[in-house]
Amino acid sequence: MRSITVGTRGSTLALAQTRWVVARLKEEWPDTDFRIQTISTKGDRSQESLSTLAAKGNKGFWVKEIEDALLGSRIDIAVHSLKDLPTTQPEGLEVACIPPRVDARDVLIGKEGMKRLADLPQGARIGTSSVRRKAFLKAYRPDLNVLDLRGNIDTRLAALSSGEYDAIILAAAGLIRMELRPRIDEFLEADVMLAAPGQGALALETRSDDDLSVEVAYAIHDRNTDDRITAEREFLAGLGAGCMAPVGAHATIKGGTLTLEGWVGAIDGSQVIQATTSGDVAECADLGAELARDMLAQGAAALIEAARD
Repeated sequence: MRSITVGTRGSTLALAQTRWVVARLKEEWPDTDFRIQTISTKGDRSQESLSTLAAKGNKGFWVKEIEDALLGSRIDIAVHSLKDLPTTQPEGLEVACIPPRVDARDVLIGKEGMKRLADLPQGARIGTSSVRRKAFLKAYRPDLNVLDLRGNIDTRLAALSSGEYDAIILAAAGLIRMELRPRIDEFLEADVMLAAPGQGALALETRSDDDLSVEVAYAIHDRNTDDRITAEREFLAGLGAGCMAPVGAHATIKGGTLTLEGWVGAIDGSQVIQATTSGDVAECADLGAELARDMLAQGAAALIEAARD
């Protein structure tokens, strides 16, 4: 029996989504033995805020050690949250598979009487770890007190329960994968908060020359998700931005037409640039690059650079 070692971060969410991946792979490759190996990353170990890590120029702080394990042949397939994966990859590695995406939206979970973003009282304490979400919140509700929130999903929910925050913002996908869908109080639609590029999707990364692992991973690839993600990530790459930038993007496909929404905002919410483009789904990469050029012409680069300072 052939054996495949699958690498992942050790968080509860990372393990939940990796077990889901392995279960799907096992359905396609029943005669293969899959073993999960957890790997600690810089993002897991650091006590600094994510925005501080990003400001210091750290890239791939959720994935580098996992990619090193791939390159060193200590694992065969890596499972990442796709939004954490830089738009450029190390030589010798490739994304062999993008499984079907789950809900890409952000969600609000609040204390009793604070179950909707629009209804939060002035000065309400709202927690998030994301630079993008902070920028959206400041643009939509500048009266809110937006505070840093780190830790895994359980830690964040506990911080809300202890009274440190009046509400918190999380990704719907993580709660759904952790079977915590009933905890969601409000799904935030795109006109309020546009998702991070790639949010809600996973990426299975392999060594480019490992034909067996590439074939195994590709068995659960979803073309529709791939096309949407390609547009979103080409948009992010075209802006010269990373996964910690105040950038939102979301692509949808209907009847062979892909529509891509893009958003870039100032950290303090004082300025917002947004645009939309549509075209044939086969041109998904070009559509992402085109939207990035459009928004750069409107001044998006200055907002992204300011977020790094």
